[in-house]
Parts: sequence; structure tokens; C-alpha cells
Amino acid sequence: MHVVNPVIPGFYPDPSLCRVGEDYYLVTSTFAYFPGVPVFHSRDLVHWRQIGHCLTRDSQLPLAGVASRGGIYAPTLRYHAGRFYMVTTNVRDGGGHFYVWADDPAGPWSEPVQVDTRDLGHSIDPSLLFDDDGTVYFTCNGRKGTPGIHQFPIDIATGQRLGEIRFVWTGTGGRHPEAPHLYHIGDWYYLLIAEGGTEYTHMVTLARSTSPWGPFEACPHNPILTHRGLLDPIQATGHADLIQAPDGRWWLLCLGIRTHGYPMVYHLGRETFLAPVTWDADGWPHVGWEGRLRAEFEAEGLVAHPWPEPPARDDFDAPELGLDWNFLRNPHAEDWSLTERPGWLRLHGSPLTLDALASPAFVGRRQRHFACRAEALLDFEPGQENEEAGLTVYMNEHHHYDLAVTRRAGLGRCLIVRRRIGSLVAEEARVPLAAGPVRLGIEAREEAYTFLVAQGDAAWQPVGQGETRYLSTEVAGGFTGVYFGMFASGRGGRCAVPADFDWFEVVTLDEA
Repeated sequence: MHVVNPVIPGFYPDPSLCRVGEDYYLVTSTFAYFPGVPVFHSRDLVHWRQIGHCLTRDSQLPLAGVASRGGIYAPTLRYHAGRFYMVTTNVRDGGGHFYVWADDPAGPWSEPVQVDTRDLGHSIDPSLLFDDDGTVYFTCNGRKGTPGIHQFPIDIATGQRLGEIRFVWTGTGGRHPEAPHLYHIGDWYYLLIAEGGTEYTHMVTLARSTSPWGPFEACPHNPILTHRGLLDPIQATGHADLIQAPDGRWWLLCLGIRTHGYPMVYHLGRETFLAPVTWDADGWPHVGWEGRLRAEFEAEGLVAHPWPEPPARDDFDAPELGLDWNFLRNPHAEDWSLTERPGWLRLHGSPLTLDALASPAFVGRRQRHFACRAEALLDFEPGQENEEAGLTVYMNEHHHYDLAVTRRAGLGRCLIVRRRIGSLVAEEARVPLAAGPVRLGIEAREEAYTFLVAQGDAAWQPVGQGETRYLSTEVAGGFTGVYFGMFASGRGGRCAVPADFDWFEVVTLDEA
């Protein structure tokens, strides 16, 4: 089968997966977005469809006041005795490690079961191993005492620690040893981790032992995967999970980034990539092509099982939002509705803006391709200058570009283009609008966004541009990727009238 990487494009980092028969299930990080931890299903490791989320209730995922770089980090998904377990960390005040379980990976998932790791100080990236003798090992990183990978057994019914926390491996010397996964394969326990930080020096390293507690012997050809130092658009490969297919072959899924420009930057976020794994006569794994990924390759042993392509347009006719839509932090029920005007998504603009470290009236989905166009039809008649609604290209609360219908003295109802880059905010265009619904568009190319408007049957009119570079991780910071979103705001007060979106679609464009 011909494979094109990334197999899950867009902001879907830290992949972890399990196999049940011929079915694969995978989860990724979501940070401050809600619902949390999407669940994907595949029959061939290449074609993935989302079937649900693990964290869909406020009781599972409290995100109030969480910075865009906080929230849900690095989930691990495992299957044991007919049940799925997802363990992760909510990086926030009073948060910590927890797991949820479900008999159906599409959900619903249980309330969180907390795991106490306070003795490790700042600790992230938990993982579970259900061993053959019934022991359940909880493995994570920790920075208190000896930095590196720590481990202890737990009672899977309660999350209670059943033994002391033991330090097991410091890695090979790279900074931030993290993302551990422990596997029991044959006579060996293999410990897979990430080192170097989740940037351009990211790498995957591995060690093994005949005991889950070590001592662990480092793989002689570590790192087993890295793109550090390469002149390759794919960079920052790391944070991986291993899986064995039904035919006995092994595969590795990991995160990586697709860079562009000079100096290199990336704005789509960390994405999910696939590579083949082979084992040598000494029992060590070899990943990809001498520890490298390829953007395209022929996958021996995989039989294509594609899913039907989802429609590009969402007409908001369903009783619930589709699985690819997210809110910023925990949404307020009074801010949005699919029923007040059937067939439309209604947003009630709250006092909050997109600059707030809170949950403004916002519904968004990931940008998954460099070349695409996001479009929506908006019906909104603002009564005052502070009321606005429209589309946004959103990286975080300090870096976003907005295309909004509002009202300005001397112009009346008009369209504005506003760009926020850190502390710099500029309103770069004001275009008068006639009465009635308006089509809004954001055309994305690798290096720039073009903002578009049209009314009635008129052709698109460009009204502004913004460089993708200023929404990149290198500029904006954090660990997320760009979203296309619909929003409404009263900028200090509630909007007197709602903003209604009839449809929203993303059309993929020719890369040329």
C-alpha cells in the first residue's frame, strides 16, 4: 500500500495506540481544547477516522484558566480483558495523572481515576503495561530526585499505588527524557522513550531488560528514530508507540512536524506519522530507513482499508456538532446552539474576546493541509461597534488573525481584518457591507493567508493577508497548531443579537 505521511495531518500530537483483533485505535493530545483526547479507528494503520473523544464532560476535563500550553498532555491507550484504558495528565493547578476506561472506544468513558505522583514533582507522560502475571505497571517521567523515567505498580480498579516509586532509566543523555512506554515482548522488557525535547532535537531511544525494573541496557544504535540535523522538511520526530500487526510485522507511530520557509517554521502543529519496524538477530528494533521517516513509501504487509471521505461542508443539520469541532476550554451552554435556529450554528457573543484566557464563544476545527480554503455563510447584524462575529485563524490567545463583521462609526456595518501578533494588534482593513448574509473565506497557502468576502452571487473579494510564519510555534510558542474557527464577541458586554452560521466548509486546494 502506498503511504503518505503524515497519516493523521494537522494538530494531532503524541499518538498512542492499541490493537484489538484487526482493528487499531489511537488517541492524541488536545491541551486546552474541549472535548479532549480524540479516538481514531483504523484497519490498516494508514486510513484513520475519528469515532469519539475520551473526555467529553466537565467533570472529566476541567480547563478553567488553563493556558493554551497546558491541559491534556500525552495520552496512552491500552486494551486489557475487554476494556480500553486511556491514561494522561491534565497540566493545571490541582490537575495530575488520571485514567478513564470504556468498554467501547467510541465512549462513553468513565469518570477519572486519579493516580498520585506528587513525590515526583512535575510529572507527565504516563503509560500502562498490563503484564502477563496480572501486574499493572504505571510508568511516567519525573524531575524530582533523579530526572528520568519512574515506575510503580497500581491497582487498576482504584488507581492506588501498590509499591514504591522506582527510578528505572535516565535515557541516553538527551534533555527531557519523557514519553515512556514499557512493553513485554518475548523474554525482554523494552522501554521506549523520547529525548531532546519536542522540538528540532527530538528523538526516540530504547532500552531493554529481563526485568521491568531494570537495569536497562541501551540499544546500541540509539537513537532509533530522529531527524535532528537533517535538511528535511519533516522534523522533530519523536514521542512514539510500537504496535504489532496481525501478520506479525511491527510498526511505529510518532509525532513529527512539516516545516517550511527559512528559517524553518511550522504552524499546522505536531502531526502523526507512520514508519515500519524490523528486528535484528540480537532482538533490537530498527525504525524506518536508518532511523529516518519518509514522506511517502510503499508499505509491505498492509492492505488498504479506506473510510468514506467525510463531507467538506457542515450544514449544521445534525442534533450534535461533528467530532472534528472543538471549543476553547469548557464551553458555556448559553454561548451556542444548534436548535434555536434549526440548520444553523448560533453563537451568542459573550463579553470575552479571543484574547481571553477563558472560553469565548468559539467553535473551531484544525487546519490539516497547507493549501485549503475555509468558508462560511454568516447572518449577523451588529447593533453596536463592540459587537462582532466572523472567522478566525487561531493559534493561541496572543496570536490569531480575525475576519469579522462589525459596525464602525461613519461606515455602519462593515468587515474588518484584524491581526494580533503578541502584543501588536492592528486592524488592517475596513470594508462596507450591504445588508444581508455574507460569505467569509480564508484561503491558506504555505506562506500566507488571504482573507476573502462575498455577498450574494458576487465573486470573492480579497480584503487582506497575513503571513503563516507569525502563527507558527517558533513565534507563538506552545504545543498546538492552527485552527479555523467561528466566533462572536461583545468585547466587554454580551451581544444584543446572535450570530448565525448557515454552513462551514474546508476545501483542499492544489498545492501549486
